[in-house]
Amino acid sequence: MLDFLKEKDVRSRFTLFPVRVVWKSGSLQNIDLEGLLSNPQKTVSIKYDGDEPPAFVLDFGREIHGGIQLGQGMVRDKTPLPLKITFGESVVEAMGEPDQDHAIHDSTVLLPWYGYNEVGTTGFRFVRIEMIKPKTEWLCTGIKAMVLIQDLEYLGSFNSSDELLNKIWKTGAYTVHLCLQDYLWDGIKRDRLVWIGDMHVETVVLSHLFGYNATIEKSLDFVRDNTPLPGWMNGISSYSLWWVIIQEYWYFMFSRKEYLEQQRGYLKGLVQQMLKCVDENGKEILPEARFLDWSTAENKDAIHSGLQSLLYWAFVCAENLLQELDETDLLTQCSKIRERMRKYHAPEHLVKQSRALGVIAGLENPVRVNEECFKRDPLSGLSTFYGFYVLQAKAMAGDFTGGLDLIRNYWGPMLKMGATTFWEHFDVRWLEGDVVPIHEVVPQGKKSIHKDFGEHCYVGLRHSLCHGWASGPTAWLMQYILGIQPVAPSCKKIRIVPYLGDSLDFAEGTMPTPFGLVSIRHEKDKEGKIKTQFKAPKEVEIVLAGNK
Repeated sequence: MLDFLKEKDVRSRFTLFPVRVVWKSGSLQNIDLEGLLSNPQKTVSIKYDGDEPPAFVLDFGREIHGGIQLGQGMVRDKTPLPLKITFGESVVEAMGEPDQDHAIHDSTVLLPWYGYNEVGTTGFRFVRIEMIKPKTEWLCTGIKAMVLIQDLEYLGSFNSSDELLNKIWKTGAYTVHLCLQDYLWDGIKRDRLVWIGDMHVETVVLSHLFGYNATIEKSLDFVRDNTPLPGWMNGISSYSLWWVIIQEYWYFMFSRKEYLEQQRGYLKGLVQQMLKCVDENGKEILPEARFLDWSTAENKDAIHSGLQSLLYWAFVCAENLLQELDETDLLTQCSKIRERMRKYHAPEHLVKQSRALGVIAGLENPVRVNEECFKRDPLSGLSTFYGFYVLQAKAMAGDFTGGLDLIRNYWGPMLKMGATTFWEHFDVRWLEGDVVPIHEVVPQGKKSIHKDFGEHCYVGLRHSLCHGWASGPTAWLMQYILGIQPVAPSCKKIRIVPYLGDSLDFAEGTMPTPFGLVSIRHEKDKEGKIKTQFKAPKEVEIVLAGNK
């Protein structure tokens, strides 16, 4: 490497050509723009010699992160050509006025008279290109996307007799893979930042896909270093709790003692800060901003209940880490405060997100919560973020069929609306009536699934259609359908408890461990019994614990 170059980007650059012309202005109806798709070397003459600016929208076939490269042949006047470029995660966004927060999606660029220009670094699938200077000619050639992504092999896999589940698994995997940039972001169009609460779902999924990845530690450290105590990460008290929970999960999966040692000082200070957030009755008193997710943002009882459980869960994780660090005094303090918290009972409610945290923390009975909360109008009040914890809680209640139904009926409809990545939020009620999916032009009088729905921070076109926190089903299908349950650090011991139920004939897949891949296949025989085959590294003990 040249000595003045200091750091190599962990990402790679790839090219992707558009797959269709979605729309073109009236002045271009007789212009063979489709020829640009099949022949990247072809040059098409586009002239702005009328009243209507020539414009067209391209579809690259899937959500991607990066920009586009535009080319121009040799023109007579040798002057740069101005173009208006608008990126969109949907057609309506590319043809509208996108939100410019976090990344620029709508800009004017100059194209050299004989050469190429690259523009944009954002999340998109569609691009609208418009000539804006009358009486000009564009010798258009070589339009392609420049994709920026970590070039990683998918070590984890999932395949079953249900093609919808397979597609959901792949979509979740691709969603979080796109968010794994130079840091682990929660979105590639908006919120291109390390939001530590979002990172828990993403970290679980990524560990199932790729095993160890240094970008996760880099992101955890970035938030730590930019949040000196007594601050709270991302300005949200619960997000510092997620940092503890992620650290415990990461250590359990990979047992990197050297990395854990680097967290000792900050972890101890944060735990001492957490201890002050429980009153004499065992009630959490976490400060502002008090936040779980946007779906619960206006329900104070649900927020309090969820924070009570999240803080309790964080103390459990902290104790595991403190034990590894031999910090016995602080560990004892955590244990005592947890005993106090167990005696406190938060107000009753039916908000799924908070009740799921209660189950995961061990403060609520899984079967009871599943019956009185999750099964009551199961598709209402969900979020793509906390949907993962609802799925986890349903599995703890033994309701794997309900979990599969939730995945099919909540994440599945996004695919019907043209999604190639999962969204920041989704509500099945948005589909009521005549709603146009993201890959189509919206006729007058009809509603766009992107522009006309959403609330809180994801109103209309601000809504991110690639958000890593929505990828939970990818990990869940591996954990509870393949039944891969690590029960010892570094996956040295894995319990296999598959579930095929009545709807699946087989399920198979792989999961990376620090010692290599574990491969599993479950298949029903003629009597309906599940036959399991597996292959694992010699360092990994596999325990078959029954099947359903």
